[in-house]
Amino acid sequence: MRKLSEYVEMAATEYLHETGRVELDPHWIAEFFQDQGVFDAYPLLDLVAFHALVQKALDVKSERANKQARRHIEKVMEVVKRRRRK
Repeated sequence: MRKLSEYVEMAATEYLHETGRVELDPHWIAEFFQDQGVFDAYPLLDLVAFHALVQKALDVKSERANKQARRHIEKVMEVVKRRRRK
């Protein structure tokens, strides 16, 4: 049996790859919850709680991606500034 955190991570990653969006679609997560066996593995977990966990994982992934993008842009800007000085 998979850990709940594995289901959450799997859902967040799959959703990002399929849709490219960060705002979780309720129909998509309901289908995942049923089809991937989350309900069978965790019968006391309700869909709303699972949705909240996956949305939080998506938010974390989004924030990390934004931070990486900002760092990359800052590095590029430093290179551009150095080249202009020469």
